[in-house]
Amino acid sequence: MNLEELLTKAQSGEKLAMLTCYDATFSKLMEMAGVDILLVGDSLGMVLQGFDNTLQVSMAAMIYHTEMVARGCNQTFIMADMPYGSYENNPQLAYRNAAKLIAAGAHMVKLEGGGAMIETVNYLAKRDIPVCAHLGFTPQSVHQLGGYKIQGKTFQEAQQISNDAKLMSDAGASFVLLEMVPASLAKQITESVAIPTIGIGAGVDCSGQVLVLQDLLGIYTGVADKNPNDHKSPRFVKNFLTGTQSIQQAIVQYVQAVKNKTFPAAEHSY
Repeated sequence: MNLEELLTKAQSGEKLAMLTCYDATFSKLMEMAGVDILLVGDSLGMVLQGFDNTLQVSMAAMIYHTEMVARGCNQTFIMADMPYGSYENNPQLAYRNAAKLIAAGAHMVKLEGGGAMIETVNYLAKRDIPVCAHLGFTPQSVHQLGGYKIQGKTFQEAQQISNDAKLMSDAGASFVLLEMVPASLAKQITESVAIPTIGIGAGVDCSGQVLVLQDLLGIYTGVADKNPNDHKSPRFVKNFLTGTQSIQQAIVQYVQAVKNKTFPAAEHSY
């Protein structure tokens, strides 16, 4: 599926189902299950590499996992995260690194940040590299944000995120990903911008949804030096493996729940 076909799906009102994916086995499985977008996420730093956050993920790791995902599927759209330090400095650096991810098999790159990234998004889009802008809670800014907190709760914060979404759209971004923002704000942004929105902890009214695979399967319990019993999944997470007989079935149920708008439910939203 190419970008034009994906955008047509979203414009027709069909919800887009997106999942993180890091290898060929799961990319093939997800393609068979009908997942629309595979996100090679820098979340691999936590769920695969065992770090506390995503900041240690390298470009080499992102290229490696993007190549593996691309080998496992033939038709599914692939989005790859640009890791911390690979794009913030200047648009030319961002282009060089984005081009490496495209060469590895990605169809789109995702980068975090709003207004400060306008020039970079525009630079990439003008050079035929599709971009997804990540707004709201941005994991690469976890230290500046003071931890994993909901964004957009105050009027000023909500206005900033909304303005950034419009600026990203105007700059040439093809998607906006909204993480951990109030459902009402995500709904307003989805209705006001010309490009599709992907939500994670942002309510059911986004154009699509994304989850981390390990969260969908209920198998992530934090880093090794922390007691697994102390781990608490974010509110937006649902374990789709519960009550199913296979990982394949869990992924199919996730896709169906996104498409028929039963996920996320109210208890998964802010």
